[in-house]
Amino acid sequence: MQQLPPVDPLLLASMVGGAVLVALLLLFWRWYRRRLARQALRAAVIAGAYEHMQDVLLPDGQGALLHIDFLLLTSRGAVVVDLRDIHGNIFGGDQMTDWTVMEKRARYTFANPQAALYDRIAAVRALAPELPAEGRIVFGLHGRFPKGLPSYTLMLDSLTAEYPAVDRAAVGSLLQSWLPEWEKLRAASMPSSLVEPKAAI
Repeated sequence: MQQLPPVDPLLLASMVGGAVLVALLLLFWRWYRRRLARQALRAAVIAGAYEHMQDVLLPDGQGALLHIDFLLLTSRGAVVVDLRDIHGNIFGGDQMTDWTVMEKRARYTFANPQAALYDRIAAVRALAPELPAEGRIVFGLHGRFPKGLPSYTLMLDSLTAEYPAVDRAAVGSLLQSWLPEWEKLRAASMPSSLVEPKAAI
């Protein structure tokens, strides 16, 4: 049996080092792409806001804390954004307890998010009663509603159309009147360690 020639230790070390370097570069590239995607998602959500808070907890008035993905101050008042980055076809309705997601051969359900949205809006209104408040469940660009959107839901690319950026001077006095209420919300908020939106941001 013919014996294999000995492997040069320096050559072996360089080969292993090269493989490790390639693996590290691939990991960095994946991390960097995810980071860019999160930044783009965040920019799209806050595009029409004068002020915003992200990933905060607000008291619900009953001793509990509610996580809020984004709280925006817009030309229409405060907007609670429940952000969902879900892939696939989504089937949901106002009267449905659970909504269904179908992606390729996978199928799963999640609780109708409307009730939780109402609770978050109620918490904002209780803390800042002079500030108009509403909310939207916003789905990222990877999801689709083949049978139509339920109430209070939007696709991400429609968010800026519903809450467009308005020149600050055009709503100056109104915005000024809302700022004290906004500061109440900011003072009552605290950072949340809960990572949402229900997939990733």
